[in-house]
Amino acid sequence: MTPLIRQGNTPFEVVTSRDNKWLKRFRAALRGNALKEGDPVGVEGRKLVEEAFHSGREVEALLASASAEDDLQRILGAASYRPRILRTSDKLFEGVAGTETPQGVAALVKQPSWGFDDILRGISARDGSFNAVAPLIVVLAGIQDPGNVGTIVRSAEAFGATGVVTTRGTADPWLPKALRASAGSALRLPLLRGMSVPILLAQLRVAQVMTLAATSRREPQDEKKHPDYLGRMAIFIGSEGAGLPAELERSADARVSIPISAAVESLNAAIAASVLLYEVARHRRARSQP
Repeated sequence: MTPLIRQGNTPFEVVTSRDNKWLKRFRAALRGNALKEGDPVGVEGRKLVEEAFHSGREVEALLASASAEDDLQRILGAASYRPRILRTSDKLFEGVAGTETPQGVAALVKQPSWGFDDILRGISARDGSFNAVAPLIVVLAGIQDPGNVGTIVRSAEAFGATGVVTTRGTADPWLPKALRASAGSALRLPLLRGMSVPILLAQLRVAQVMTLAATSRREPQDEKKHPDYLGRMAIFIGSEGAGLPAELERSADARVSIPISAAVESLNAAIAASVLLYEVARHRRARSQP
C-alpha cells in the first residue's frame, strides 16, 4: 500500500517503488503499442492532461512528479472532480514517461466508447450536442506514422468532420505520439479504430454515405466530376507509399486529386487530408452563409 498524504484539501498517494502497480500501468500506457479493449489511454503533459479533463473523458488516475506541483494544482483547480492522485520522484516519473523531456504530469484516461452512429452524428464530447451538418467522415487506411494519424484527426476536428475511422493496419490514434499530434482532438472527436474494410464499406452503403477516394494520380475524368460536398461524405486517405488499398479505391463513388507541381510526386498524407478537408469545409460554409 502506498501512504496517503493530504496537502491542503488534496489527498494523494506517494509512490516510491518502480515496481508499484500504478507506475507499471502508466509505463505500459505511455510507452506501449496499440491499445486493447479496456486499456486506459495514456496522456502526458500539462496541456493534454487538461484537455482530457475538458473533453469529458473519465480520468482514472493522475500522476505527478515532485517538481510538477504547480502544474498539478492548476490542473486540479480546473477539474470538476478528483481522480486518484499519485505523487512520485522526478527520477521514477522519467522511468515511465514516453517523452524525452517529460513535464512531470500524466493521466490514465478511460477509453471513449463510440459507435458507427456517433461518427455519423458528430457527437460533441464537450456538451453531448449533435452536429447539425451532414456527416463528414475521414477514413484512414494503412497510415502507419502515428504523427500523421494524429495530425489528420486534429484537422478533421478543425474542419468540421463528424468522425474518424481507422482501418486495420493503421496506427492507433490513441498512441501517445498520435495523441500529442492531435492536440487532444483524439479525445473529443468520435473515433472507430481498426475496422475491417468490408464491414466499413457495408455500413457506409447502408447509411447512404458517398465515398471519395484521395489519389495522387491526375485523372481528368475525375477532375470534371464535382462531388456533392454538402451531402453525406466519407473521404478515404491512404498511406504515402502504397496509397489506398485497391478494395477501397475501387469501391469509391468518386476520386479526387490535389493539383500540385509536376516536380513533386505526392503530398504528405496529413497535408493532403488537411487540404481536402479545408475544401469541403469551404463549400459547406459558403452554402450556409446567407
